[in-house]
Amino acid sequence: MRPSYSSSSSTPSPSSSIVRAPPQTSIVTPFRSHAPLRWRSGRISATSAAGAGRQATLKSRLAAGETLYGMFLLSGDPTLAEIAGLAGYDYVVVDMEHGPGGISSALTCLRALAAAATPAILRLPESSAVWAKKALDIGPQGIMFPMVDGASSAAAAVSFCRYPPRGLRGAAHPVVRASCYGIDDDYLEHYEEELLIMCQVETEKAAMDVEAIAAVEGVDCIQMGPLDLSAAMGFLWKPGHRKVRETMADLERRVLATAGGGAAGGAYLSGFAMPYDPPEEMKRRGYSMVAGAVDLGIFRQAAVEDVQRFRTAPGSSEAADAGEEGDENEKAYWSE
Repeated sequence: MRPSYSSSSSTPSPSSSIVRAPPQTSIVTPFRSHAPLRWRSGRISATSAAGAGRQATLKSRLAAGETLYGMFLLSGDPTLAEIAGLAGYDYVVVDMEHGPGGISSALTCLRALAAAATPAILRLPESSAVWAKKALDIGPQGIMFPMVDGASSAAAAVSFCRYPPRGLRGAAHPVVRASCYGIDDDYLEHYEEELLIMCQVETEKAAMDVEAIAAVEGVDCIQMGPLDLSAAMGFLWKPGHRKVRETMADLERRVLATAGGGAAGGAYLSGFAMPYDPPEEMKRRGYSMVAGAVDLGIFRQAAVEDVQRFRTAPGSSEAADAGEEGDENEKAYWSE
């Protein structure tokens, strides 16, 4: 269910959005007959200087105690991004780490999500100042840093998101999409407050230091990484192995004990649903953000089932073999 937004916020119509210089007025002189424009939850809205009509952000919804349900977009396809937004997900993670796309394809997905008023999070290919700068300039509501191994790398990730003197982010705010290309006059005043910073814990070293990572000022969420963690523990392709699940359960308890919520000095718990760990169960255990699907996984499952349905129709000799082989592969993949 989406949050309600103030009726005082409205997107200007195409006809009213064209600003023409009045007679005897230089076209280079600023002419504004509307309230300042602000970027909120993937769309522009007119607001007063006092901030009336501000829309809910992922951070404000987490602070209000909501559990947010999202999906990962690996395809980099804007049509699938738009469908995900229209379907009602609370957020969509545009994945540049394992997806084939980069900043240009991510930008088209962000525009599609904005049309569906759905917040976007960008997962970076690596935790670096250059990738963070380019990602933040196109205006996501959240950013996810992979392979954060300790408090120092978490602090570095936060610094990549902030302008000097508080950080290292390169400044082009008057002309980038994040500030509505400079139309959002007070972008510098609110961008830190509204940007959700997520650090992935997916190595054994990070698992040992998870409290320290969560305690870093500016880190909002600890994102669990069961696939990479299982590989680091020697159980590649076996994230459901008993030892991996025990480690994950321990990490969950320790992150939840940090009392996430910004001022409390802790971090929210975020993660992926798995075949052995459905999103409803994760919500029950205290996760604040749950990604329950991957776009390519949804399409793969639908495509495979469609072909199998045809192959195993009455009269087909493949019916029994297809069913047995699928069951065995699933058991092997998620075996403990």
